[in-house]
Amino acid sequence: MASTSSSTIGFPKLHTTQTFTHNHNLSSRKTWQLPSNSITSKPRRSSSISSCSIESSAADAVKSTSPKVRVETCLFTGLYIDSYPKTSSFCLCCSVWNWKGYSIRYQYAGNNGPALVLVHGFGANSDHWRKNIPVLAESHRVYAIDLIGYGYSDKPNPRELGDDPFYTFETWGSQLNDFCTDIVKDKAFFICNSIGGLVGLQAAVIDPSICKGIMVLNISLRMLHITKQPWYGRPVIRSFQNLLRNTPVGKFFFETVATRESVRNILCQCYHDTSQVTEELVDTILLPGLEPGAADVFLEFICYSDGPLPEELLPQVKCPVVVVWGDKDPWEPIELGRAYGEFDPVEDFIALPGVGHCPQDEAPHLVNPLVESFVARHATMSI
Repeated sequence: MASTSSSTIGFPKLHTTQTFTHNHNLSSRKTWQLPSNSITSKPRRSSSISSCSIESSAADAVKSTSPKVRVETCLFTGLYIDSYPKTSSFCLCCSVWNWKGYSIRYQYAGNNGPALVLVHGFGANSDHWRKNIPVLAESHRVYAIDLIGYGYSDKPNPRELGDDPFYTFETWGSQLNDFCTDIVKDKAFFICNSIGGLVGLQAAVIDPSICKGIMVLNISLRMLHITKQPWYGRPVIRSFQNLLRNTPVGKFFFETVATRESVRNILCQCYHDTSQVTEELVDTILLPGLEPGAADVFLEFICYSDGPLPEELLPQVKCPVVVVWGDKDPWEPIELGRAYGEFDPVEDFIALPGVGHCPQDEAPHLVNPLVESFVARHATMSI
């Protein structure tokens, strides 16, 4: 194995040097140059926004939020993390979506425009989009959901749910589609980070009529997937997973990760600009992980090395896809991620210079305009 890294918060990942290929007619690739002073919406295949003259900081992007934007944060636990910018006006409420008997937290802002559903990554929750929701809500209906098992949504014990794995991309993909049907009540664009990208792709494969387009931000390469390991390494991985799932070692491992110091250190690994790793961000990630049941969910998922890969889902997706990648991501190397730009549904591959694994939070001043541009050029698309 070539190197060791992490694909999920707090979990070491074994990287191999293998990659994948996809046949594509390169002569049909769309290319274009990004103007030096704007982010354009013209389709392309691969580019970097390094030439953009964007002077605003992440804080400036949030401060520009109109005070008329109404943000509703739905929390069924009664606990509210005061993580939203003080520069904007928010109207908060407490509510919950009941999905198959489970309580699911979601957040909502905006009354007009296309619907966006923001999907977080492993170990995160809808608060990880706190720098995006108020800005995007100026011209969109924005929803951010806590996937079951994460944030302040219910965390059913997987051992009590039968022999089949529960915390899978099929489960979360179905949840996302049902959320659009029950709550959004409309077709939507999925904006997704890390493993949330697989959730969005899986949802679009399950029901192509719901998703109008997908933007994936540093989608998980799933390098611990069993098929990406050499044959001689697979028994080792299975043994390690069994140790975590079925012995006290797993709970001890989780307890070492679920601390303020550990979370801060992990975030400083995946954020290239470590000044963005604030105490507020640490609380946003850590506190839901201290909720009852969080340890069982954590261990169940890090032992999940089956299921779909991005390169298996992308050919099945019928809607347009944009792949965005922070080029300083230490967990999901951009050199491997560039291969996703060659799949037919992918109209753009956009590199973000000097940005790590969570672009939406580390560089919202770059991500928010990209979301707006992508949605604008496909908002009238019919499926």
